Order: sequence, then C-alpha cells, then structure tokens
Amino acid sequence: MSKNILLVNPWIYDFAAYDFWLKPLGLLYLGGLLRANGHNVSLIDCLNPHSVLILEEKVHLPKRHAYGHGRFSRSVIPKPDCLRFMPRSYCRYGIDPDVFRRELQQSPKPDIVLVTSMMTYWYPGVFDAIKIIKEELGPIPVVLGGKYASLCFEHARAHSGADYVICGRGEKPILKLLWELFGEEPIYNPPEDDLDALPYPAFDLIQKLDQVSIMTSLGCPYRCTYCSSHLFNRKFLRRNPTKVVDEIEYWQKNFGIQNFSFYDDALLVDAENMIIPLLAEIKNRKLVCQFHCPNGLHLREINADISRMLFTSGFKTIRFGFETANFLLQKDTGGKVKNDELRQAVIHLKNAGYSTHDIGIYLLCGIPGQKEADVVSSIDFVRRCGAKPILAEYSPIPGTKMWVDAIASSLFDIEREPLYHNNTILSCRNDDFSYEAYCRLKAMLQTKG
Repeated sequence: MSKNILLVNPWIYDFAAYDFWLKPLGLLYLGGLLRANGHNVSLIDCLNPHSVLILEEKVHLPKRHAYGHGRFSRSVIPKPDCLRFMPRSYCRYGIDPDVFRRELQQSPKPDIVLVTSMMTYWYPGVFDAIKIIKEELGPIPVVLGGKYASLCFEHARAHSGADYVICGRGEKPILKLLWELFGEEPIYNPPEDDLDALPYPAFDLIQKLDQVSIMTSLGCPYRCTYCSSHLFNRKFLRRNPTKVVDEIEYWQKNFGIQNFSFYDDALLVDAENMIIPLLAEIKNRKLVCQFHCPNGLHLREINADISRMLFTSGFKTIRFGFETANFLLQKDTGGKVKNDELRQAVIHLKNAGYSTHDIGIYLLCGIPGQKEADVVSSIDFVRRCGAKPILAEYSPIPGTKMWVDAIASSLFDIEREPLYHNNTILSCRNDDFSYEAYCRLKAMLQTKG
C-alpha cells in the first residue's frame, strides 16, 4: 500500500545567500525513486521564490533573472549567540514560517517526512523546519539527510529533533526504512553504482520551474584537501552522456526548460568520454539551451576544441576552480591545476568567444596559514591572465584532509559548533590574513569588477 511522503527543503539562515541555480537535487532524486516505488510524493521548498501563498499575499518578490537565478526572499532575524560578534545582519532566506505552516496544513497528510540539509552551518534553519513539522503534523516520523546530516552526524542526531538521521546517499536507507516502518517492500531498487538506473529527479513538484540541475556524475577523481566530495562518494561514478542528453531533452520538451545547471565536481574530466560526446549529441538533436556551471570546472581539461564546443553549445556561466597562484599551496591542496594551465585555458576560452567577465576564476581565501600577500598575488595573476577573480571564502569541513589544520589554526571551536564553519566569519583568519584584510580585498574586487 503506497504511502504519502512529504519532502522538505529547509530555509537558509546566514549572513548572505543567493540562488545560484540552487535546487535540492538529492532530495528530488529521492522523490523520483519513491514515486517509482508507487508512493505519493509532495514537496515543500522553504527557499521557493515563487510560492503561491506568497503571491496571494502580494508581497514584494525578490528579483529573478531570465537564466533562472536570483535573490531569495529574506527576513532579518536574531543572530545566534556565538555569532553576535559579527557586524552584519543575520537573515532567514526563503518563505515566512507562517507560510510554511499553511503549506504543511494544506499538503496531503504525510505518513513520513524527509528533510534535507546543505551547508553544515545552515543547521538552524533545518532545526526550525523540523520543529514546525512536529508542531503541525504531530507524531509522524521525520527523517533528516543531506550534507550537514552526513558531515555532522552526531551533532544532527543529538540536536536536530529528527527521528532518523541518514549519513551519505539516501536511496538504499530510505527504501530500507520504509520496509522497517511500514512493511513497504521496494518495487524498484536500482543498483547504487548505476546512476542511469535512477528515475529522473522530481523537478515537476517545484512551482514555476525555471531551471533544472543535471547530474552527470557523483564524486571526483581528485582529492583536494579542502573538499568533501570523496566523503559522500567513495567511488567516482558517471552517467552515459547520451542518457544525460535524453534527460535534458525530456525537461525541455515536456516542461519548456531552457536553462540547465551542472554542479558536478568533474564535468570536464576525461572529456572524450563525457563532455565531448554530450555536447556533440546536443548539437545532433538541435537542442537550444543555456548551460551554467557555478560550482567551478576543472581548468586542466580546457583546450581549443572544448572551449569552442562550450561556447557554441550555450555555456553562459562558466566558473573554474584555481584556488591559488602559489605553487606550494597548489601542491599542498591537491595539485589539481597549475599556473600555466590557467594561462592556456584563458587563451583558448577567449579565442572561442568568451570575454574576461565571462571567465570566473575561484580563489580560495582564508585557508589555514594563508597570508594576505598570497591572495593579492593570486588576484593579480588571474587578472594578468585576462580572467575575472572571484574570492571563495574557505569553510572548514569535517573529515577533509585540511580539517586537522583548520582545528589547530582556528580561533573558534569548529569541532563542537558547526556555526563556526560559516565562510563569512573567516574561521581560520590569522595575523597575516585578518578579517579586515579580507574585507578590503572583497570590496576592491566588487569595485573593479
């Protein structure tokens, strides 16, 4: 007998947040799998900028862009006690709590609620969502999964209020839990290593769908010291590029989607077996799309042919992870890219048609022991190469290789309090790279563009 299953994407509580094509992809994949198993699935997205109930109240809506990104609705809320030292407003991003309560009341009464989580330091929004779910729906099992739940498992289990906490991928645990709680034997239980066996994510549950996130892989062949990708996915798994284009075509033909985002860690890696056949198939089917890669692509893979294919296929938002121009830091953090590779990549991209403003290069700032001079020289180097430097503030992530160094260098108790992972506070600031120095660099980049 099928169950009513409610999916909830909680709020973001932070000093700053922007919707760079952000969608709860893992949660929506679970929704697709649960529907394939005969269950009735609904979604409440607390970050939804197009909530029907908000529209009914005729409030001022945040600005959205044609490419499917934009601002969230936001309200200033009290800072957590441990963050009161920060001279910035702390906000709830997303719908108002009373709108969330009304959506809970109007949704089909669920038999179980699945709540996702993203950044470790966004957990207060997760906790508030679970608290309201319990108040409105009573003794219904609440399951918490996602990044925070996986990286801070004991913290989530002790403090979140969820009845069950899942660490890592959720497909197998959720089907197992439904069997244990309700005797629901899986109808469809795809193998974990076959990403193409997963049903499409349930994007149709989103009100006013303006873009779709596409997964081509899980994991990453690199082991950068600051990154948690390998903690979630022990293997590097990839889809068949033709199957990826099948999905793109499905969303375009059935829902009119023109904008697609990729958050994969390794979209360009082994280009002959993924991005090249993928883009060739898009061209063969005459699909007209705009593609966005806000997460940061691998520069090492860029050459003249791939640059040209990206440009002619409609890749509008391209960002690359460079992290630093300091050779020793490059080596210490994983050695994923070198200075000469950046120079050559920018040349290829510009020859293909991209402008300086189009080529965004992420520079990691605030890592343990980093000096201001290193960040300044990295900014200067990216500019000399003809690209746009973008500061990516370091957030300490439990379980990564850099975590031990972060604990040793941080002024804050990052082991016990995930709020101190917040990249805005620059957890690993030091005498050679102060918070004030970071603010000056940030302002300089915003002024010069």
